[in-house]
Amino acid sequence: MINDILTGIPLGFFLSFMIGPVFFVLIETSITKGFRAAMSFDLGVVIADIFFIAVAYFSSYRLIQSIKDDPALFIFGGIIMFTYGLITFLKLRKAHKNIDPDEEVVEMIKKDYFSLFIKGFLLNFINIGVLGFWLAIIIAFGPKLDMDASRMGIFFSAVIGSYLVTDIGKVLLAKQLRRKLTPTNIIKVKKVSSVLLIVFGLVLMLQGWFPEEKKFVKDTLEKIEEKAQ
Repeated sequence: MINDILTGIPLGFFLSFMIGPVFFVLIETSITKGFRAAMSFDLGVVIADIFFIAVAYFSSYRLIQSIKDDPALFIFGGIIMFTYGLITFLKLRKAHKNIDPDEEVVEMIKKDYFSLFIKGFLLNFINIGVLGFWLAIIIAFGPKLDMDASRMGIFFSAVIGSYLVTDIGKVLLAKQLRRKLTPTNIIKVKKVSSVLLIVFGLVLMLQGWFPEEKKFVKDTLEKIEEKAQ
């Protein structure tokens, strides 16, 4: 059991620093809305991860292989992410023109924890590449764990647990930047986050349009195996 936990911890740490839309939105949420808001968002992300792990584990290998490589799903997820980022960016441009420099920062920051939870879940869920990632993990580590349900449960609990602990550290560090917040700076931070969502949405769509160029699962698997050795 100890070995399974020790194997999962580095993977969770690595996962927490994978550069993607979730990484940047988590940091942006922490800076602009604080610790509780960021953790609400992160819990949504984790629930989506747990869902994908369950699907990858309980579904047939052939089914998951066909789903994770379906170009239409990448295009659909990319369009949603791109559209969300673009709409948010355009709203922020309009808000930027109407902000009052003397307005209290607290009043600008709306904290709806349930909505943030849903946002985290959906942002992770629409990225079908995440399903491929967890499938790769099961393929890589499942045989080493004898595909035993209890050992797999311990391993993935260690992965998710270390992922959450690392994210808490990131959120606490990012929160320190709140001292420098002004209404203008809040808009700028959110704009950067929106632009990144647009970029990641385009990347996701390109993976669907040019599936022969997509090496996400293969490259991720190779990196994970190298780190595990």
